[in-house]
Amino acid sequence: MPCPAAPPASPSIPELIDRSVHATIARFTGGISPAALALAFADWQLHLMSSPGKQFALAGEAAQSAYRLAEAMTLPDPNFTPWSVAQPAPADRRFAASDWELPPFNMMAQAFLLTEQWWHSATSGIRGLSRSNGEIVDFTMRQCLDMAAPSNFAFGNPEVLRKAWETKGGSLSAGLHNWIEDSRALLGSGRLADARSFVVGKDVATAPGKVVYRNRLIELIQYSPQTAEVRPEPVLIVPAWIMKYYILDLSPHNSLVRYLVGQGFTVFMISWRNPMPEDRDLSLEDYRILGVEAAIEAINAIVPGQPIHAAGYCLGGTLLSIAAAHLATQRPDCLRSLTLLAAQTDFTEAGELTLFINDSQVAFLEDMMWERGMLGTEQMAGAFQLLRSNDLIWSRAIRTYLMGEHTAPNDLMSWNADATRMPYQMHSDYLRKLFLNNELAEGRYYAGCDLVSLSDLRAPMFVVGTLRDHVAPWRSTYKIHYLAADTDITYALASGGHNAGIVAPPSEAGHSYQVLGKQADTPYLGPDEWLHRAPKQEGSWWPEWVRFLRQHSGAAVAPPPMGGAKQAGAVLDDAPGQYVLQR
Repeated sequence: MPCPAAPPASPSIPELIDRSVHATIARFTGGISPAALALAFADWQLHLMSSPGKQFALAGEAAQSAYRLAEAMTLPDPNFTPWSVAQPAPADRRFAASDWELPPFNMMAQAFLLTEQWWHSATSGIRGLSRSNGEIVDFTMRQCLDMAAPSNFAFGNPEVLRKAWETKGGSLSAGLHNWIEDSRALLGSGRLADARSFVVGKDVATAPGKVVYRNRLIELIQYSPQTAEVRPEPVLIVPAWIMKYYILDLSPHNSLVRYLVGQGFTVFMISWRNPMPEDRDLSLEDYRILGVEAAIEAINAIVPGQPIHAAGYCLGGTLLSIAAAHLATQRPDCLRSLTLLAAQTDFTEAGELTLFINDSQVAFLEDMMWERGMLGTEQMAGAFQLLRSNDLIWSRAIRTYLMGEHTAPNDLMSWNADATRMPYQMHSDYLRKLFLNNELAEGRYYAGCDLVSLSDLRAPMFVVGTLRDHVAPWRSTYKIHYLAADTDITYALASGGHNAGIVAPPSEAGHSYQVLGKQADTPYLGPDEWLHRAPKQEGSWWPEWVRFLRQHSGAAVAPPPMGGAKQAGAVLDDAPGQYVLQR
C-alpha cells in the first residue's frame, strides 16, 4: 500500500517572508487569524444586509425588549418581581446572589441579558449564512459582551459594593494587593501566585513508582503494587501531552492511579517530555511510535506474554485509538481492552474549539509556530479559558480583584497552570489531519505506510464521556459506536466537565453517571436514545471501569518486579521522573 505524500520542501523566500509577517501579526492577535475573523464577519454582514425580513424581525425584537424593560423600570410596582423580563441561564452564575434581585441591579442585569439574547438572534437563523461563520460571530460577540457585563464593574455589582461597605473599603484594598501580587508572579514565573502552592512529587504526582523506560519523548512510570496479588494484564495510561500527566495522579484522595493500584492492577503511565524549539520536527507519527508503541514494547518486556489494558485520556485517547487500530492488523492480540476517556475520534462536532479551525486559522497558526518551532503554553491555556471565560477569567477576577478574596489553591488549579508546549510539526499534523480533514474517522489516516481504520478494532472498549465537556463533547465521543461497530463497547456518561468528570473518586460526593453497553452484533443506538435508555447511577464511574477491567482479566498472580525480571533493580528514577518537572 502506498505511503502518504512526503512533507513539503523547505519554504521559498517569498513564503518565508509571508510566514514572518504572519508570525509578527500573531504577537498582537494572540494567535487568532485576522483574515479568518474578517471573513466570518463579512459573511454574516453580507447575508444580514440582504435579508430585510431578518432585519425587520431583529428591529421588532429590540423594540419589544426595550418596551418591556422600560415598563418594568418606570411603572411603580409594590410587588416587584425580579427577572420578570429576562432570566439568566441555569449555568450562568454571575447573577445568582440574592443582591442581584434588588431593583437597580436587577434591571442592569436584565438589560444585559436582553442584549445577549438579541445578539444571539442577530447571528443565527440567517438564511445562507455559513453555520461555522455564524458560530464564530456569535462566539466573538459573546466574548465582547462578557467583558462588558455589569458584574465585572465595582459600581455595577451589588456583591462588590456590599463587601466594600462591610469591610469599610478593606476588600478593595485587598483586591489591589492581590492584583499587584499576581502581576509580580506573572512577570517573574509566568504563573499566578495561587497556582504555585502544589509541588510535583511532594503534593501532587505522589503515587510511589519507578521510571522504567525513557526515550527522547517519554518516560514510562511503573507504579508500585499495593496488593499481594495483581491481575496478570497490566494497565497502560496514555495522558494528553497538552498538560502534565498527573491529572490522573493528583492528591492521594483523588488519584486514579492510586485507585487502580489499590484494586489490584499493575499500572504504567506515560509522562511526556516538554518539547523545546529544537524539537520542532517531532510529528504526530513520532508521538505514536516513540510514545504509545514504544511504551507497549517496554511493557511487553517487563510483563512478557500478557496483553495490555490500554487507556487514553483526551488527546492521549485519540493517539491511542490510532495506535490501537494500527496494531489491530499488525499484532491483534497485543491489547486486551481499550479505554477512551473524554477522547474524540471524529472531529465534525468537536465543540467550540473547532470554531477557529479552518484553513485560514490553521495556516496562521502554522506560520506562528514555524518561527518559534513550537506552540507556547499561553496560546492553548488562553483558548481553553475562553471556552469558559465567565468561570475561568471573569469570576476569578471579580473575587480576587474587586472583592479582595483569595481563592484557596487546589491541586486541579495547580495542574491546570502547569501547561506544556507542543512542537510545530506535531501540532500542524493534529490540526490538519484530525481537526480540519477528519482523516481518522473517514479512513484516510496513515500510520507509517499503513492506512488505519477504527473499524479494525476488535478489543472490547470502555468509553467515557462527560456531560458538560467543552473540549470533547460527549456526543462527539459517542461516535466511536459506529466507527468501531464490530467490537463490544461499554459507554459511560459521567457528570461534570472535561477534567472534573474524569477525576471523580468514589470518596467524593456529588458524582453520577449513566452506563449502557452494546454488543458487536447489536444495532446502532443513537445518542438521544442511549441517553433515554441508560440507567443513571449515583457515585463515581471508577468502580464501573474496574468491573469492566476485571471482567476482561485473568486470575490474580504475584506482582511483576519493577522494571522486569531481567532488569530488576535497574530502574532509571523514582516517580514522578524528570520530564514532568521540565518548564
